[in-house]
Amino acid sequence: VEAHPIPEHPRPWRVKDRAVLVGDAAGYVTKCSGEGIYFAAKSGRMCAETIVKASKNGTRMIDKADLMEHIREWDAKYGATYLVLDLLQKFFYTTDAARESFVELCEEEYVQKVTFDSYLYKTVQGNDPVGDLKLGWKTLQSLYKNNNKQPDPMRELA
Repeated sequence: VEAHPIPEHPRPWRVKDRAVLVGDAAGYVTKCSGEGIYFAAKSGRMCAETIVKASKNGTRMIDKADLMEHIREWDAKYGATYLVLDLLQKFFYTTDAARESFVELCEEEYVQKVTFDSYLYKTVQGNDPVGDLKLGWKTLQSLYKNNNKQPDPMRELA
């Protein structure tokens, strides 16, 4: 039995000639949750719809350009979601101080609402510039605090 890790980001190339990657093979998995079922089904359906339209209901042979149209549509709809998840992971999953800041930010009602809505609608939500600025400021404060505090003393086992 052989296994291969599932890519956690869209692959650099997803079209080769008249073949296209969808779902897990294309890297449509969310990093923080590992969810991929929705994106697998959605990408397969979007690709099939593009093929049906481009082939004029099966009367024309599709080519790479037709499949690239599917990729452009996918990236326009979900590209920002994967970018935000990638940035969150690169920024907050790197050090203990960054992880502590992330946990603190998750206590914010705005973060909870945006996270829930983003998960529910499968695209980045928020779009509240004032809320985003407040969150940005709290992020900087939390990172400063957690990067400059003394580590908690080691606990002794009883």
